[in-house]
Amino acid sequence: MKTSIAIITLVLSLIYVSSIFSQDGKNKGIFVEDKDGFYKNEIQKSIDEFNNPEKEKKKDFKMDFSGMDIPKSKDEFTSYWFNDPVSQGRTGTCWCFSTTSYFESEVYRLHHKKVKLSEMYTVYWEYIEKAKRYIKERGNSAFEEGSEANAVPRIWKIYGVVPEEVYTGLLPGQKFHDHQAMIKEMKSYLENIKNTSAWDEEEAVTVIKSIMNHYMGEPPTEFTFEGIKYSPIEFLNNFLKLNLDDYADILSYMQQPYYQQVEYEVPDNWWHSKDYYNVPLNVYMDALKNAIRNGYTIALGGDVSEAGYDSWNKVGVIPTFDIPSQYIDDSARQFRFSNSTTTDDHGIHLVGYMEKNGVDWFLIKDSGAGSRNTGDNGFYFYHEDFVKLKMMDFMVHKDAVEILLKKFIEQNE
Repeated sequence: MKTSIAIITLVLSLIYVSSIFSQDGKNKGIFVEDKDGFYKNEIQKSIDEFNNPEKEKKKDFKMDFSGMDIPKSKDEFTSYWFNDPVSQGRTGTCWCFSTTSYFESEVYRLHHKKVKLSEMYTVYWEYIEKAKRYIKERGNSAFEEGSEANAVPRIWKIYGVVPEEVYTGLLPGQKFHDHQAMIKEMKSYLENIKNTSAWDEEEAVTVIKSIMNHYMGEPPTEFTFEGIKYSPIEFLNNFLKLNLDDYADILSYMQQPYYQQVEYEVPDNWWHSKDYYNVPLNVYMDALKNAIRNGYTIALGGDVSEAGYDSWNKVGVIPTFDIPSQYIDDSARQFRFSNSTTTDDHGIHLVGYMEKNGVDWFLIKDSGAGSRNTGDNGFYFYHEDFVKLKMMDFMVHKDAVEILLKKFIEQNE
């Protein structure tokens, strides 16, 4: 009896064991996604919250826009042709995005050609020029992400320009530009050169290129566009057909003489350009308003860190508790520049205008992230007082400011 029971038990066991295997008697492996269990959901979460307690979010003092009659859509504005806004990602290259957008509009205005140009091609060679200057100045020249609008034609004259489709500056699978690691690595390398006095320009440029090639890819020396082969310089001269000497940079501040070409004294003007036409504020504003009304778009630069600048309402205004409109003048503008509450922290593209309640509003195309928080992606609406107080300089075709430039000649005869 005991023997029979043992045999039955053995048979049942074999039946059970065989049931956990597949028909061929072997287990198979599969890929499964890891799941967050008790350790991550409870233990790790509790430890992290204890070691890094959530801080109370700091509140910014901002203008209350409730009940204000402000623009709601870009469709309210008279505007001129421009490419769709693009994001500058996590980079400090607004100067290039805004000015590239400006020149795209200029190509259409002059030649009725629609083309999307590569911002990162210009940025790449700008870093090369910055590195060369850094070596020549023995480390006393700025090597940062920022620059000015007139850096773009300066770089194009040397290196040309390419369509975005042949050089995006993005790696495979990368959606947004991110230069944080790249700029950190380049600055660290240049700091080491400074510390060791290894001032070999050729070697430094080679290394800077290798760093950028890793993060951005190597820019082309020739390419085919619409069935024609170009070098970057040939593309500038033969396709875009832009005379880069036809553009003027207009500035308005009191620390340099009016009606002279002066240096814009900010760190982002790292090569110390003295090509800015400095004019009184009323002349500056008249020139800007006349240009946009006469069919010219404008590359604009200034400060966007104000209580009346708000990405969720998409507007830039000057609150009365800052300064009433009637008191915005040359001195108010210079005071803020001198105490650094106005800086050259952002470049944008002015593409349209409207009159509302007796004042001008301007349609601003913006590559910054805030312009995509709500509403029309890539746009802001600036009140004329905001431009008057906070926007320090602009680039425009010389034909748009012919009267202003003629006065320069008369003042200096």
